[in-house]
Amino acid sequence: MTAPVIPPSPSREEYARDYAAALAANSDDAAFERAEPVGLFVDWLADARAHEVNDANAMTLSTVDAEGLPDARIVLLKDVDGRGFTFYSNRESAKGLELDARPVAALTFHWKSLRRQVRVRGAVQPVTADEADAYFASRARESRIGAWASDQSRPLPDRAALEAAVARETARFDGQDVPRPARWSGWRVVPSSVEFWRDRPFRLHDRMRFDRDGDGWRKTRLWP
Repeated sequence: MTAPVIPPSPSREEYARDYAAALAANSDDAAFERAEPVGLFVDWLADARAHEVNDANAMTLSTVDAEGLPDARIVLLKDVDGRGFTFYSNRESAKGLELDARPVAALTFHWKSLRRQVRVRGAVQPVTADEADAYFASRARESRIGAWASDQSRPLPDRAALEAAVARETARFDGQDVPRPARWSGWRVVPSSVEFWRDRPFRLHDRMRFDRDGDGWRKTRLWP
């Protein structure tokens, strides 16, 4: 088997050619230096929605399992405000059980087209039943059916078993609204720190970290 080819570090000429668009996108130093992280994140997310091919709200959710090992997967951010970063899933899934046992998490957003990254760390709180109901009701009917059909993260004998479960739940809710299963809900990561990263040539990146300080934030620029 041929070993995969790992690209070499860019040359000076490649930096000049390939980084021009990213440097232009990341040239607003005043915005990068702003005093609070939520507004900056919302601005960056809007930029990502305009440039990413799909799922600009995709993020890596990192949790801790029962053995103390980190666990990570991609999920979708569904809301962000001054309270934190919200996502939804099955409470009985691997991530749901890990969050129940250790309610802390880290999030990582990477927008390749913009050469930007955001890292979030903090405690995790469950959303309210009303919040979970409202978001669940906004989902496509097929997705709501799937939430009832799937025993998420548990062993599945074959694809046919999943399709049979979907068919069963589709028939059960025929002609009815599909309510939210009790095991399906959401969580909000309440950030204790938020770090913004902008790519720069020759690995001389910009990094800015905001740490929770009472009701406000303490800002620190980091070495690349």
